[in-house]
Amino acid sequence: MAEPSASSPASTLALTDEALTEGLITLRDCLRWTASEFHLAGLHYGHGTDSAWDEAVALTLGALHLPWDVDPGVQDARLLPMERARIVALVRERITSRRPLPYLLGEAFFAGLAFSVDERVLIPRSPLAELIEHGFGAWFPMEPPARVLDLCTGSGCIGLATALHLPTCEVALADISPEALAVASHNIARHDVTDRVRAVESDLFDGLGGERFDLIVSNPPYVDERDLATMPAEFCHEPGLALGAGDDGLDIVRRILRQARDHLTDDGVLIVEVGNSDRHLEAAFPEVPFLWLEFERGGQGVFALTAAELDAHAASFS
Repeated sequence: MAEPSASSPASTLALTDEALTEGLITLRDCLRWTASEFHLAGLHYGHGTDSAWDEAVALTLGALHLPWDVDPGVQDARLLPMERARIVALVRERITSRRPLPYLLGEAFFAGLAFSVDERVLIPRSPLAELIEHGFGAWFPMEPPARVLDLCTGSGCIGLATALHLPTCEVALADISPEALAVASHNIARHDVTDRVRAVESDLFDGLGGERFDLIVSNPPYVDERDLATMPAEFCHEPGLALGAGDDGLDIVRRILRQARDHLTDDGVLIVEVGNSDRHLEAAFPEVPFLWLEFERGGQGVFALTAAELDAHAASFS
């Protein structure tokens, strides 16, 4: 095969990247250029950022291993050639592959904490973070729950964040996917909570025996067929098993509602995120008094039911 000529697209791109590496001197330069490239590319933002500028900040700081709250004065710092080259390469890959940025960086933030992520798990982005940060105080005002189950755990971010914000509770992370549990187990070790947090392979409650919990919290697959078919390209990189759940998005949620009471203490609470499928849930169970939660930072489709409410409407769920 002949070598590409100096005027070929591949060679031009290489020369362009080389020129960029030489021309983008400071962090401020990289931020401005990255945001401009993202604007031009028309990317979708929904995995921890909501604009081209926020995505540019996340990429550049992540590439340089700098914290989110770094002193703004660092923007005028001169970057090493290898640091500039890394940023340029990440920008190119984000645009051409449409892979979500946390997968490129191998890390996502949830409830103020860092978690390792890759294509085996969903990228953390649930409004449940607010409940965790407040210690689920609306349901446990006197003392925190002693035992917590994070059902459909994925990376383990919900259960681990709960364990880290509530240092007296014991947490089980349950998922049907061995691949997801490998990531969750890595995050358990990363946050050094092996004494209080365990990963359990389980098809919903099937692998938990007769265990009962004070709090069951879940962000299960809940995307309905229509939404799944129209999702932006970025979401195609996430595991389909963790997204879609039938025509109305409720295949998994119905099973949770049927089985959760058997694994709750008498004063326990079930909290589940169903996102845009909230309308389907209300239509399916109009007689059930779902408590729909509101969030200061935005988000919808999270309901809470107490053990007593599950008892009262057991016939509807069966």
